Amino acid sequence: MGIFYNFFIYSYAFLIRIAAPFNRQARQWLDGRKAGFSLMEKSVGKNENVVWFHCASLGEFEQGRPVMEAFKEAFPDYKLLLTFFSPSGYEVQKNYKEADYIFYLPIDKPKNVRHFIHIFKPKLVVFVKYEYWYNYIRELSKNKIPLFFISAIFRQNQYFFRFGAKWFRNQLQKVTWFQVQDKISSTLLNSIHIYHNEIGGDTRFDRVLKVAHESFSSPVIEGFAKDTNLFICGSTWPPDEDILKEYLSHEKRVKMVLAPHKIDAGHITEIQNKFNEFHPVLYSEIQEKPADNVRVIIINTLGLLSYLYRFGKIAYVGGGFGEGIHNLPEAAVYGLPVIFGPKYQDFREAFGLLENGGGFSINNKKSFRQTADMLLHDTEKYHQASKAAAMYVEQQSGATFKAMEKIKEYLVVQQKEKSIGNI
Repeated sequence: MGIFYNFFIYSYAFLIRIAAPFNRQARQWLDGRKAGFSLMEKSVGKNENVVWFHCASLGEFEQGRPVMEAFKEAFPDYKLLLTFFSPSGYEVQKNYKEADYIFYLPIDKPKNVRHFIHIFKPKLVVFVKYEYWYNYIRELSKNKIPLFFISAIFRQNQYFFRFGAKWFRNQLQKVTWFQVQDKISSTLLNSIHIYHNEIGGDTRFDRVLKVAHESFSSPVIEGFAKDTNLFICGSTWPPDEDILKEYLSHEKRVKMVLAPHKIDAGHITEIQNKFNEFHPVLYSEIQEKPADNVRVIIINTLGLLSYLYRFGKIAYVGGGFGEGIHNLPEAAVYGLPVIFGPKYQDFREAFGLLENGGGFSINNKKSFRQTADMLLHDTEKYHQASKAAAMYVEQQSGATFKAMEKIKEYLVVQQKEKSIGNI
């Protein structure tokens, strides 16, 4: 099976090269890895204590961020290596100040893996949520380097739990420790005899709580929100935007901040045309409170959304008509009732918010209208939903502390063993 896996990896790399001339993200993925090893060798110092964190993309970075920051505080003498698989993570966070080294993860070819591990010689490795690169797992295990997965989540339909997946399950056995988000994940791992797991929750909740307590001001959005019902609509896609447009026509006392998932020029222009009758303006072009006839502000820059939710009355989180909803906790933390689409089955936070009354799933324009009207016009139900949303996030916090306890346990043991060896 290992031969087939490596064939897949080499084929994947080949297809990226084919796509690069025609696809910007594929080109970034390729260009970012061209001088990777030479830059790594020049950057890293001799005899450094390195701990390596890996994040697939930007979402996983936000999930791992509270642990990375807690790690740097607890172990200031260690160097923090951060890698990304996707350009959408690397390009946004390539200057993240808490990391000492930031690189694209070399693709999971055996030769690359050996070279990468030889350069950094990490004392401990933390993968955030997922990405099971089996050559990396094997090489880390071979070199007796502890490998943790934090905020991991497993589902019954994953290939680990299918008939004939013994090889994949054997690779998971080489992982030192899994911190999983929920009981279902733990039970699934136990069912395939992977008992080195612990229910620890999701570190995203710690991250959004920290963001919510950070000071932030936006005179433009604050002025826009004054004396109106402001909907903050995050990570939207075209199907979401069609629903939101219809509601603006239905309810004249509502304004919206739209933060689309993709902010390329083409999609921004599409949104401007779609919402033309509501006089949309781009956030990057506003210097003061918009004119009174403006009912839509389009956020065309990255990194603001998690802060902007604090100015809203109701949140709509997109993606629920596609592959799945985006980050619900970053809206719920401010006590905003959260509305999202029907494809939420793989997101435990959606179930949690639905169960406690802080979240609402909709299927179409009509159900969105009914839900939004109910929240706007029934004060008691609104306050109940608002309180429930904030309470849910608070109750889910603490995963960072649990992850750090395990990291400290392993690093302290290593330090003791080193001290004994030097006697």
